[in-house]
Amino acid sequence: MRIMTRLAATSTALALLATPALAADTYRIDTSHTYLGFEVSHLGFSTTYGRFNDVSGTIVLDEENPEKSSVDVKIVPASVDTGHEERDEHVRGPDLLDVETYPEMGFTSTAIEVTGEKTGKITGDLTLHGVTKPVTLDVTFTKKGLYPMTEEEITAIGFNATAMLRRSDYGMDKWTDMVGNEIPITISLEAQKE
Repeated sequence: MRIMTRLAATSTALALLATPALAADTYRIDTSHTYLGFEVSHLGFSTTYGRFNDVSGTIVLDEENPEKSSVDVKIVPASVDTGHEERDEHVRGPDLLDVETYPEMGFTSTAIEVTGEKTGKITGDLTLHGVTKPVTLDVTFTKKGLYPMTEEEITAIGFNATAMLRRSDYGMDKWTDMVGNEIPITISLEAQKE
């Protein structure tokens, strides 16, 4: 009887080991429904709002173990848009983003911390203006579900996030006493399952 019990236990254990774990899903960022915006104080008189229009990348979401998820985002700095073309050309120039020298920006996650039912912190390396430094995003998971705007069955997810950057930390230190050095960042994105 003991031998039968041991055999049954061994068979159950082997069956559990043979059962594939739920794999993480990869989602591609939907550029057309993603906003990456920033705010800059202008001489203390007003706040200039801008965004980067070319944002792409992937999110690997492990729902069973969210801390094992990952984020990889690419941003084209030349896509900066503040609603004023002459100002945008200046921002793209050597005084600030210097997009000819540094044509790419990127964020790659290094750690994820779950802080609530739908909230978390994503820490990662942000490369901007040729400098890579750690940044932590405060993130809210907004929704997961079938995307209703297509006949195909596409699963989508959404997130909102905020962060604060100091542009001087990335070598953009011109006029920090007049034009804001601390830059609030706001992100709202959708991504679709591959």
